[in-house]
Amino acid sequence: MTRADLLVIGAGPYAYSAAAYARERGIDTHMVGLPMAFWREQMPAEMYLRSGPDWSLDAAGHDSFEAYFEDAGLDPADVDPIPIRVFLDHTDWFARRKGIEADRRVVAELTADGVFTAAMADGSSITADKVLACPGIRHFAQLPAWYDDVPADRRAHTSELVDFDDLAGRRVAVIGGRQSAYEWAALLCDHGATKVDVVHRHETPAFEKVSWKFVDPLVEQTLAVRGWWRDLPATEQQAIALQFWQVGRLTLEWWLTPRLKPGVVTSHPLTEVTAVASGDDDVTLTLSDGQLLTVDHVVFASGYRADLAAVPYLAGVLDRVSVTDGFPDLSPGFETSLRGLFVTGFASTRDFGPFYGFTKGCPSSARLAVDEMLR
Repeated sequence: MTRADLLVIGAGPYAYSAAAYARERGIDTHMVGLPMAFWREQMPAEMYLRSGPDWSLDAAGHDSFEAYFEDAGLDPADVDPIPIRVFLDHTDWFARRKGIEADRRVVAELTADGVFTAAMADGSSITADKVLACPGIRHFAQLPAWYDDVPADRRAHTSELVDFDDLAGRRVAVIGGRQSAYEWAALLCDHGATKVDVVHRHETPAFEKVSWKFVDPLVEQTLAVRGWWRDLPATEQQAIALQFWQVGRLTLEWWLTPRLKPGVVTSHPLTEVTAVASGDDDVTLTLSDGQLLTVDHVVFASGYRADLAAVPYLAGVLDRVSVTDGFPDLSPGFETSLRGLFVTGFASTRDFGPFYGFTKGCPSSARLAVDEMLR
């Protein structure tokens, strides 16, 4: 049996950031999970980041992404946009710099009885006084009601489609209109898809350079004022969320434009699927404007929706965790209603703001959660 003061469940950006900062603050910390597994296995190898080198994992502010570029001898101008492989190399570098090594065992179930016990999939166990859960978005894929009407061999959520070679010469419908929808459309073009129809309920996004600098003072406010986001008037929350939507959702990356081949990609704004009919080898989608799309494959770029009950290892404690609309109810330090259990990442966005669903929120969430543990 392994024993630690703090068990960090997960080995993605939020977990790395928190585990490093907790160790630096003197907390005996044990991190479990497959290092950056979602990024390595459920994102395409040819994907690019929307963030720049000014975003960091280091809550202490030393081993930043910019420090990695300098240490690796890379000029940010030469990797703009940043390939996912560069970000993954950076996380490996960060782990080495911080002396973090993930225990690759997987948690099957977490229970709490005075202390927390994590029963591992291999039959072993880990006990800890506190637990920080960093559930990745792979648990939270959002799918439309008609998803099951499409045969299983002709559909995939974007988190499942990372290899595009089998779709060369095929007709594909992409459901959704944000970054992943159009980036997957670009990747389909890169790999020789014959036709790509992108269907979404909002206007066609703009493709241009934007600045994410407006997020910086918002994150600083989160650090400066305990419970800042949750205590904001609803009108101010809505205004910030609208700005975030316009910059992060309705404006997509400029570098997608030349890859969206005009003869291949067709956008269907302000529409949605109203009916599905499966043929022997294809699927016909009826759109709300009356158009019919006959395709070979459907890709669901329908995003993610928090649902803490969908995280398997939390089943043993979920009845003691207060949840609202799938989100855990969190203290200003990311602690759940079950004392000693903390949650960061996408599942914290209701109480901390939409920017905590991105790597931008890693260092500040680490500081807030760890400081709460030491209060």
